[in-house]
Amino acid sequence: MARPEKVRLGEVLIQQKLLSEEQLQFSLAEQKRTGRKLGRIFVENGFVSEEQICGALARQLNIPYINLKFYNIRPEIVRMLPETQARRFRALALEDKGDNIVIGMADPTDLFAYDEIARVLRRPISLAVVNEGELLQTVDRIYRRTDEITDFARELEQDLGDSYVDFGGLGGTPGLEDAPVVKLLQSIFDDAAQVRASDVHIEPQESRLHIRFRIDGMLHLQTEADIKIATALALRLKLMSGLDISEKRLPQDGRFAIKVKQQQVDVRISTMPTQYGESVVMRLLNQSGGMLKLDSIGMPKEMVDRFRAILARPNGLVLVTGPTGSGKTTTLYGALAELNTTERKLITVEDPVEYRLPGVNQVQVNEKIELTFARVLRAALRQDPDVVLVGEMRDQETAQIGLRAALTGHLVLSTLHTNDAASTPVRLLDMGVPRYMVATSLQAVLAQRLVRLVCESCAEPYTLKPTEHEWLRVDLGEQVEAHRYVRGRGCTHCNGTGYRGRTGVYEMLEITEAVAEAANNHDPAHFMRVAHAQMAGRTLRSHAIDLIVAGKTTVAEAMRVSNQIDA
Repeated sequence: MARPEKVRLGEVLIQQKLLSEEQLQFSLAEQKRTGRKLGRIFVENGFVSEEQICGALARQLNIPYINLKFYNIRPEIVRMLPETQARRFRALALEDKGDNIVIGMADPTDLFAYDEIARVLRRPISLAVVNEGELLQTVDRIYRRTDEITDFARELEQDLGDSYVDFGGLGGTPGLEDAPVVKLLQSIFDDAAQVRASDVHIEPQESRLHIRFRIDGMLHLQTEADIKIATALALRLKLMSGLDISEKRLPQDGRFAIKVKQQQVDVRISTMPTQYGESVVMRLLNQSGGMLKLDSIGMPKEMVDRFRAILARPNGLVLVTGPTGSGKTTTLYGALAELNTTERKLITVEDPVEYRLPGVNQVQVNEKIELTFARVLRAALRQDPDVVLVGEMRDQETAQIGLRAALTGHLVLSTLHTNDAASTPVRLLDMGVPRYMVATSLQAVLAQRLVRLVCESCAEPYTLKPTEHEWLRVDLGEQVEAHRYVRGRGCTHCNGTGYRGRTGVYEMLEITEAVAEAANNHDPAHFMRVAHAQMAGRTLRSHAIDLIVAGKTTVAEAMRVSNQIDA
């Protein structure tokens, strides 16, 4: 391919009637004022989309536009171009055609980048246009730090030799940022951010150290290293989180903040002594992403509307239930974000405080100084709140105080560990809460789970197995054959799993007059019948099946979640 000519993006978009002269002049003035790229200004102001820019450039230069989301990316080809150049020039090596290499570029009119890439590869190149956002995601995914982590682990192992070093003593050492243990941890956090990991597990085994990431709810082995570096990692992490580095016999909890890829990440750390050393688990909480809104967590629109109507009530108890890691905190924070106005006072009682919410009074429970849920909740009610969030109703005392607060004019939000919505009022009664308080204070119970979504980049038609067919037949009857089912084949976009991202499945039990009356009845079986009748067709299972039919998840994934519900 001939060397591309320099074109003016604004003129190209005007010629193709995608941009007006007024929009171009505004953007040029903004570019002069801020120094930002013109294309970025067009997109941020909603004048054109990135796809429209890519299409316009492709037509003008007579080169293809490649949608990376659906392109079969081969890591060995991508790595022909070093990561430094890929990031600097916003370019990806996509295909080796023998006589030339296809390079996808966000800006194929960048002549300097074209010349540099050709010089680095020492091969003729042909160009394609790619979306910059998708390009950067692909770069993050392909140039993962797995090799770098392994190299740093080996470097640390060599530094340690045959003896253990107390890295806790290095806290004030100049140049510590160059220490292998620090470089190893930085690489682990960078890689965890790239693959959207929620947790990092550092686990000493008999002869090896396992480092695993939890991605979309499932654990994946990231790397193995020599067991000798386990103590160094644990000590350094304890130092960072202000824990007692001399105490190795007792579990400890702490937190610290780091900056990864220009994003603020809070890290919650838990250490626990095991047979072969201290196991360390870190929960990564990205503070830069902002809170998800109720509209974007996967809840059906009809349920969102009903849930908002309940949140608009001045008092009552609203419970969100599900196992650990089912997204309860996300839902509650989404509700708080909608309730957080200058006219309302919001207080949260949490253990721990996961996300900082501006305008909300958040209190961290501390059992060591007897600052318990119940004690903080009592104090919170004397602070004249309108809305109170209790992180979890763990015991009878907390549940009773929360229900009493709901009776006396406060809106109380909390969580409880139950399998489904219908069993939640029964669980409160089992905790010793008076029957009349449950019937009069409880407004609604929202139960939820998280299911993995099929990777859009490698989704393909799928033929049901006999067990899956029978499982669906219970709800769909003879309509099972009428639907098209999909699965993810596995690709570089999803790390070979076939899944990328998660969404919620929900059911909501509203405490109507009939349900409240049944709750006052001493027959639990009668209450369950009334509750299930109230939720008919709107259960966790039915929501999961809706996602299967819509091609968003697999039958196997829905069955896995259903087993959690039925357990």
